[in-house]
Amino acid sequence: MAKIGLTFDDILLIPNYSEILSRMDVDLSSQVTKNFRLKLPIISANMDTITEFDMANTMSGYGALGIIHRFCSVDEEADIIQRLMLAENPLRAASIGVTGNNKARLKAVVDAGAQIICIDIAHGHHKLMAETIEMCKKFNVDVIAGNIATKEAAKFLCDCGADAIKVGIGPGSMCTTRINTGFGVPQVTAIEEVTEVAKKYNIPIIADGGIQNSGDVAKALAIGADTVMIGALFAGCKETPGTIHKEGNFPNYRLYKRYRGSASLESKQVRGDEKRNVEGISSTIDYKGPAKYVIQNIEDGLRSAFSYAGAKNIDEYHKKVKYIQKFRKDIRTV
Repeated sequence: MAKIGLTFDDILLIPNYSEILSRMDVDLSSQVTKNFRLKLPIISANMDTITEFDMANTMSGYGALGIIHRFCSVDEEADIIQRLMLAENPLRAASIGVTGNNKARLKAVVDAGAQIICIDIAHGHHKLMAETIEMCKKFNVDVIAGNIATKEAAKFLCDCGADAIKVGIGPGSMCTTRINTGFGVPQVTAIEEVTEVAKKYNIPIIADGGIQNSGDVAKALAIGADTVMIGALFAGCKETPGTIHKEGNFPNYRLYKRYRGSASLESKQVRGDEKRNVEGISSTIDYKGPAKYVIQNIEDGLRSAFSYAGAKNIDEYHKKVKYIQKFRKDIRTV
């Protein structure tokens, strides 16, 4: 019989006895990689419509992290990292791929001041990932490797020397991997599987994809993730890359921005890539204003979640929180 996989909508967290007198007393800090810690355990996604200088700089101001995407020139990415350093951002993270100019990109962003390198590929359980981790380790940086969704892949990345593991095969709203290929693991189950292995190596987990609200962030952390990567919730914010468009006339008008998957046809067209192996879509997102409102909403939700859990910090939260599976009529087994 096939195993039943669970995603965020399939579960609810069970309240515990609590002695938390004030939600503001809760410590939300957590490891993002083996050697670096965040005050707020959220990361803005390394997508070309989510994180460049403005978004990363804003995230840093809240003790969170923005990872710069790799879908720009080497010089452009290095320049953003340098600007973050000049703006006195204490933690700077850049992305590279596993082919092409990845070695030149790695050297450029590290020289510019990056301390964390995110090796950004759709299928991280791969020979090229192992080779790229080995290359990064020569530059004395922490390495985020991913994406994966299985125990076997987690062991592979830990043995390769990853300092953090990014979990998620196809859960993102802009990703069509599951539709196009049939491959994927529901995100709750994927986080559980990877966490079981990674914790034995003391390697932090980043839950990437499928986050629709602050409650999903709380669920991802409860299941075992140390931090959570977010794309859709930040899409349309003032600080994300892209132009604010206007549709219609006063008073019946709409402000919006574009949001797209990194493997979408639109993204490939913008970059001049070969228009094949499309595993993402593009969309318009209503303009949301400053990102601070989204960040504060997530932080408030997490503080309340920790209170319901009776947990003063992330370690207690991981240990204390259990979940209940909601009844679903559409679950089928083979």
